[in-house]
Amino acid sequence: MKKAKGFDLSSSVENLCETLPSHKILLSGPPCQSFSTSNQRTRTDDNPLNNLLFVPADVAARLQPEAVVVENVHGLGIGSRQKYLEKLVSKLERSGYSVSIETISGDKVGLPQNRTRLFIIGLKKPGFRLGLNQLEQATVSSAISDLPLLENGANIDVMPYGSAAQSEYAISLRKLNQDCSGHLVTKNASKIVERYSHVPQGGNWKSIPLALMAEYEDVSRCHTGIYHRLISNKPAKVVGNFRKNMLIHPTQDRGLSIREAARLQSFPDDYNFVGSIGKRQQQVGNAVPPLMAEAVVKSIIRHLED
Repeated sequence: MKKAKGFDLSSSVENLCETLPSHKILLSGPPCQSFSTSNQRTRTDDNPLNNLLFVPADVAARLQPEAVVVENVHGLGIGSRQKYLEKLVSKLERSGYSVSIETISGDKVGLPQNRTRLFIIGLKKPGFRLGLNQLEQATVSSAISDLPLLENGANIDVMPYGSAAQSEYAISLRKLNQDCSGHLVTKNASKIVERYSHVPQGGNWKSIPLALMAEYEDVSRCHTGIYHRLISNKPAKVVGNFRKNMLIHPTQDRGLSIREAARLQSFPDDYNFVGSIGKRQQQVGNAVPPLMAEAVVKSIIRHLED
């Protein structure tokens, strides 16, 4: 087995198997850089992270849980990356699993975000069918409108709510009575804030005067998610790397706070992210939306208990 970033995967798998407790369901989310369509520079066979995709199958082969779930981007099943998906499925099948490949989008689970993820589900018990209780998809406003008003560079982590919860979605995540954490916003330079002011809801960098984008070597190469302002009454675009993409608050000229992004990802308010603001932003953007994970696990449990 090849090494990834200096680690011997074979010994890492052995160590994992020794330390993991007894369990029925193995959940995993290997790195997606090689499989994401958003960055073609890392979507190559030379990416050392490629083989981490197969670690969950190797662990499952040794521990034999009743179910194993591997989550990744939907790009894993597209084009040249499909061979990795096929290899993963083959490894799971050789270990005695019946494999189902499920693509789940935000609109199927009520997520206020148009995010799609791929779930590879292996079960010892055949005949699995993913059953989703389709929920009405929340909007950006219904997800974040009860949070406090903030400014560019806001740096007070814990604050009171701005108002009463405005939707069932917000109520479901509002686990705390008075205060919650994560009200931190990247402090952008004044020139970036000026760019924000030109972007209407649903717009992106194309709405910004070219004179304000002069530092870009070739502005035409910016993708549509750069300087995108969210639309209040619609679900958000994929949150992802929301700081680098300059994702704009729907009504204020600033980026999203940690808690606003976490709400769009369906994290409850009592979930605290730790580290620097950059690390917290990365944690939120890289995460599997809990609503998606919950839907998959509940469906698996129903199948195992039938």
